[in-house]
Amino acid sequence: MKLFSYFRSSAAWRVRIALAYKGIPHGTVPVHLVRDGGQQHSESYRELNPQGLVPVLEDDGQAFAQSLAIIEYLEETHPEPPLLPPDFAGRARVRQMALGIACDIHPLQNLRVLDYLRGPLAQGDGPVADWVRHWIAEGFRPLEELARRHGDGRTHLYGGSVTMADVCLAPQMYNARRWHLDLKPYSALVAIDAHLMTLPAFSTTRPEAQADAE
Repeated sequence: MKLFSYFRSSAAWRVRIALAYKGIPHGTVPVHLVRDGGQQHSESYRELNPQGLVPVLEDDGQAFAQSLAIIEYLEETHPEPPLLPPDFAGRARVRQMALGIACDIHPLQNLRVLDYLRGPLAQGDGPVADWVRHWIAEGFRPLEELARRHGDGRTHLYGGSVTMADVCLAPQMYNARRWHLDLKPYSALVAIDAHLMTLPAFSTTRPEAQADAE
């Protein structure tokens, strides 16, 4: 099994967490999203993933893209320890929170979106940073409430163990701090993230710990 990853990609970090949490042996192939005009745009990488995005998981001769699709694949092929609750309602709740991060927050701060704001739309660093902080805050407000309803507000977004929602939260919290978002309104998310980062699957996979970190 091989993971094509970029150290600062939050989507790739999600998959790194899942692989580490499940204890799945794998190799890592760095794909630098800026160097050489973006290695994800190379012909060889586009052959692997026509979207030209990271991560990609290669397993048994097949290549899979999109972080949550990859995590669901790992959940089905390596079910222990689980990242989804056993009941249907619980699974739906966890997916709701995970998708809220992966689909509603993260895409609006993706590199290609920010490049478009800076390039064709000629926005400076200030407006771009405001854009990012606005959309993270828009997503964090309901997530804070969901964390209090369905978790303990201290250790996990849902229930009492790590789920796919937590796997999505930690990278997004890292990004929020990187963009200097005021986190005071999100005390549950801050507490949960602090707990998650005490777990090896989260701390050992953080961007700074990667071989390609700069």
